[in-house]
Amino acid sequence: MQDNATEVTAAGIARLAGVGRAAVSNWRRRHADFPKPVGGTETSPSFALAEVEAWLRDQGKLAEVPLRERVWQQLAGHPEGPVTALVHAGCALLLIHDRPTDWLELSAGSDERLAALLPAALDQVITPRFGAPRERAVNTPAGPELLPSAPLLRGAAELAAELGARQTYEFLLGRHLDNNPRQYTLTPADLAALMAELAGPARTALDPACGTGALLRAVAPRPDQELYGQDSAPELAALSALRLALQGKAAVRTAAGDTLRADAHPTLQADAVLCHPPFNERNWGHDELAYDARWEYGFPARTESELAWVQHALAHLKDGGSAVMLMPPAAASRRSGRRIRADLLRRGALRAVIALPIGAAAPYNIPLHIWVLRRPEKAPAQPELLLIDTGALAADGRGGLDWRAVRSAVLDAWRPFERTGSARQEPGFSRAVPVIELLDDDVDLAPARHLPPAAAGGGTEQLARVRERLGETLRLTADLTPPEARRTQPARWPLITVGELARGGALLLRTGGNGAPARVPVLTDHDVLAGTAPSGTLPAGEEEAVLVETGDVVVPVLGGGSIARVVDENTAGAALGRNLTLLRPEPADLDPWFLAGFLRGTANNRQASSYASTATRLDVRRLQLPRLPLDEQRRYGARFRALAEFEDALRRAGRLGEQLVRGMYDRLTDGTVAPD
Repeated sequence: MQDNATEVTAAGIARLAGVGRAAVSNWRRRHADFPKPVGGTETSPSFALAEVEAWLRDQGKLAEVPLRERVWQQLAGHPEGPVTALVHAGCALLLIHDRPTDWLELSAGSDERLAALLPAALDQVITPRFGAPRERAVNTPAGPELLPSAPLLRGAAELAAELGARQTYEFLLGRHLDNNPRQYTLTPADLAALMAELAGPARTALDPACGTGALLRAVAPRPDQELYGQDSAPELAALSALRLALQGKAAVRTAAGDTLRADAHPTLQADAVLCHPPFNERNWGHDELAYDARWEYGFPARTESELAWVQHALAHLKDGGSAVMLMPPAAASRRSGRRIRADLLRRGALRAVIALPIGAAAPYNIPLHIWVLRRPEKAPAQPELLLIDTGALAADGRGGLDWRAVRSAVLDAWRPFERTGSARQEPGFSRAVPVIELLDDDVDLAPARHLPPAAAGGGTEQLARVRERLGETLRLTADLTPPEARRTQPARWPLITVGELARGGALLLRTGGNGAPARVPVLTDHDVLAGTAPSGTLPAGEEEAVLVETGDVVVPVLGGGSIARVVDENTAGAALGRNLTLLRPEPADLDPWFLAGFLRGTANNRQASSYASTATRLDVRRLQLPRLPLDEQRRYGARFRALAEFEDALRRAGRLGEQLVRGMYDRLTDGTVAPD
């Protein structure tokens, strides 16, 4: 089959040619011979990849399609959809990984020959790795199914020669997941690694809601290992199986189906269960499963689907085996689940509840919990529950989670507790609580409720350090206070607008809000106004994100705040968020601090703002600057930079002052500091 079957969108064409989407739109209007759409919609047409590639080469706009991009476009534009393409590519990559000489012999002929002979060869690797056909998620594709995929399989094999089979599949799967963020609930790799470490080593491991296989992938490999999974989405069960098989030598058994209603592994007794279950499900089988043997700790209420998953996990553990579950915080405190929580505690099945920082995993606006459970061999005499709250470790300097700090803090508290059943108390962070203290009317297991509060900064010694830092900052603020202003005659400079400077090439003007790549922090308008590190997120999209660079000037366009921020080295590399405009000055024409300073003038902002609605909106193109030589710009720029440093010092002093005041109130009210 011809590669014409592979379609590509305008965004894909832009990536192939290394241009923006606007350039592709211009080509379509200006060139009558530009390839005609073959699919898609009127507003989002798609084009034949081979025709686009030929046209770009004829126009001299493309020397060669990068191999990664070509393979990705073949997958994304597959006539049966990207999921089918991923399964076919994964099967071929598994053959290349396990039996590379077979692939070389099969791929030597035509596409028709490859499609006809490949199923028999695939069956030789799929059956040993995934089991009998009736119990596996990946079945051998038939020849007619493989024929449209032949160009993709050849491209994937070529890419595997460069990257390796496993890395090639990870690249293709990762790109697909990044392009469809709303379609999948993902478990971040750092969180999966932490959960696997909490579970400990396992020869047999199960994930009953395996998704894309992130949790099973994090389990440390062992000889003769067996990995079991199940997911209600057949495509996810298949993609997960292929991902795990390409990673190592473990036997992989994944199945499609509703786990709670139709358990695919009913007799399995695993060493470890890892699970990121679906949250807040009402239709989980409450009415059909009332007398199910798994409800050893109580029949879950209709609103307690997560406690059904917890008991499903415990039912699949060997005695002494561990289960690690990602849970919504409400599961620790809802009254409808208090009896099951109480029984889990009494019998020693629930070992730890760990509150994660906000942003650890979707949904990113709530602090999720990790529950660590075990299948008790016998009830402990005086059971304790380890409670950990990592909320104070919310963000690193780039706006994302500092996973290294979270992992280290959690494991440092968990490992002694795992060995001895008790742990040292750390105010505000961790405590081993006797179960008898938790068995009240609510059985509320939220860690923050039971941890002694940490002093602001960590105690009286830390308060002394906060006070010392505040004193240093106040002295710095005094040193940075602007000198007394000297009145002069009003200057009458010739003015030029930002729009005119952009048209003349003196600066580049871009707007933010396009989807950010995975794990790239986003600079928000709130960050610019508050002078803080990038803290936002954006959904992925076809438009490429604007990444800020050192020396860029970023301006919020809503609110009428007269603010402009010069990007420093710590912020560079972040994606530009919504309601922000970026100005990138040419160093030979404009000083960035001069630019930012004059943009902040109140009168300048008033004349460039629209007051037609309740929200004041700034038209950055209408902002004005004086026409000054570069040396004079730098004189003004130095003064504006000093003002910005003074402003930063004032903000820092305010934060330290709040910390000191809060700490003193806490220490006076808990009696650890005397009033005189």
